[in-house]
Amino acid sequence: MAYKLLVVDDESNIVDILRFNLEKEGYEVHTAENGKIGYEVFKREHPDLLLLDIMMPELDGFGLCKMIREESNVPIIMLTARAEEVDKVLGLEFGADDYITKPFSVRELVARVKANLRRQNMEEKSAPDKILRFGKLEIDTIQYKVSKDKSEINLTVREYELLKFLMEQSNQIFTREQLLEQVWGYEYYGDVRTVDVTVRRLREKIEDDPGHPVYIETKRGVGYYFSAK
Repeated sequence: MAYKLLVVDDESNIVDILRFNLEKEGYEVHTAENGKIGYEVFKREHPDLLLLDIMMPELDGFGLCKMIREESNVPIIMLTARAEEVDKVLGLEFGADDYITKPFSVRELVARVKANLRRQNMEEKSAPDKILRFGKLEIDTIQYKVSKDKSEINLTVREYELLKFLMEQSNQIFTREQLLEQVWGYEYYGDVRTVDVTVRRLREKIEDDPGHPVYIETKRGVGYYFSAK
């Protein structure tokens, strides 16, 4: 069965280009011209991945991303025509997994789509038969669930992968670049501070736990580690 994608963008020429190239890759593509309609299509079609423009009428990409994150961890790639760092950071703050700046290479965008779908598919199908525990925090790698004090925590795919990696490698220090390579798992064209944003969002969700990702300065630059103490 083909993966189902949802493209939400108010520029019809961009939508046509994306639809043509993504359908050529074998994906089932649904579209919407603004965030409000995009949310309706999302609820109806349950896509496997979303491509969201930022600047749209009715409801912008940030707002739609936030709404979707309240109920789903489906991969989200933000499309932005503005190169300002604040737009990229805001998208990640609202829960996006990736972003790409317009004008973009169709080849690069297709590669990003494939990589995000592949990462989610691998996590869901190849999780080892074990439970990871640190203090009040628990990861069920079979059911792909994270809980604290027995209450489930809703994480994005990237937040889940980062937490799981740091817990499995507890008390080891990793630079931003190492985490991009190990967790993001493909050549990443964005700012390495993507790691900072993801860690900050993750800490907001688990900060009451005694073990958490820790920011430190190392001889190799900024680093993170997960402390079980």
